[in-house]
Amino acid sequence: MKKVTLKQVKPYEAPGHFNMVAFRLSGKEETGSQKFWVGLSHFLPGGGAEFGATPAEKYYFVLKGEITVKTEKEEVTLGPWDSVYLAPNEGREIINKTNKPVSMLVVISY
Repeated sequence: MKKVTLKQVKPYEAPGHFNMVAFRLSGKEETGSQKFWVGLSHFLPGGGAEFGATPAEKYYFVLKGEITVKTEKEEVTLGPWDSVYLAPNEGREIINKTNKPVSMLVVISY
């Protein structure tokens, strides 16, 4: 078991993201996790991520606020307790279209 407190985590730069702050809560360095990492992202109004794809699986879970996730085929808006799964190499864009901040839990495979 490995406890991680909010005081221990540090913000990191997420490439292609804007008007947001990201924290890695769990991963190889933080907890020794080998299969996935967990982050907490806070998006300001108008914040988001440019369209991009990676070979990793992604899972987004909204804790607070409302955020839009757009793929090449569809667009969904997620509110509190809503989530979305993105398959490997499935491109996505993220945008906070509201005037309120959004907090989202992010789980990504290694």
